[in-house]
Formats: sequence, structure tokens, C-alpha cells
Amino acid sequence: MADEINMNSLVLMHYSLTLTNGTEIESSFDDEPVEITLGNGDVTEGMELALFGLKEGDTQTLTLTAEQGFGIRDEDNIHDMPLSDFPENLSPEVGLSYSFESPEDGDIPGTVLSIKDGAAKIDFNHPLAGQQIIFTVEILGINNAHSEIESN
Repeated sequence: MADEINMNSLVLMHYSLTLTNGTEIESSFDDEPVEITLGNGDVTEGMELALFGLKEGDTQTLTLTAEQGFGIRDEDNIHDMPLSDFPENLSPEVGLSYSFESPEDGDIPGTVLSIKDGAAKIDFNHPLAGQQIIFTVEILGINNAHSEIESN
């Protein structure tokens, strides 16, 4: 009997993420397959749900809502930052994304929306927040062996 993907599966797969207008964001189909462990945050919760119950050899394409993909855009994630906070050798440019240090989780990406009056307006929402995502997967292998081990 073929293994089905469950909450603890180690999955070897090809995947692609595409916007609803057809723009491909990323894909592993022309490259090495990726290995993810469900429940580890390797992919979004919505993507994990899309994988449940699939078996080796299955292919699936689903349209994920913004909530299932990279979340809803949150205006509270937009902050003004004094230009003096940027390193001397790095002047912010509108439309470019930079990596900012966050007190909790290391680096977080932020995109410069505008610059005026000595400050840059930075959007810390995920660049794909608020967008529907077409998620295509091809399951190459499933290992449920480690799901037998009880986690602490």
C-alpha cells in the first residue's frame, strides 16, 4: 500500500508557484526536486493542507487564497524608517527589497514604497501577501518512517 502524506511526512516533490495572471514565481520542475518536512514550516499551512492525502506519483494543481498562501496584506506592517538608519554605503531605492534585522527572528524582508522628508516608507508584508497563488505539485517520494517516532 502506498504511503499517503500526513502531518509528519518527509516529502520529495517538484512544485511551482504561479500568480493567477500566469506569472511564474518559482518552480523546481526544471531543477532539483525539493524535500520538505510537514509541520516544520517549510511551506505555508495552506500548501501543507494541499499535500495531505497525496501519494507518490500524484500531481495536483490548486489555487490558494491569499490566506492559504502568504497571508493578507496588513497596513500595520508598513513603517517609516529614518534614512540615517540605513548603512552609509546603502541608499534605499523605491521598489527594491532589503533585508532588515528584526529583534525576534533574525532578518525580515522589506520593500521600499517611498522616500520623503528624510525617511523611507518600508512595507514588511511578504511580497506575495494578498495574492492568490496557483500551487502545482508532483509527489516523487514520501517517507513516513520518522512519523513513528514520538516527538517530545
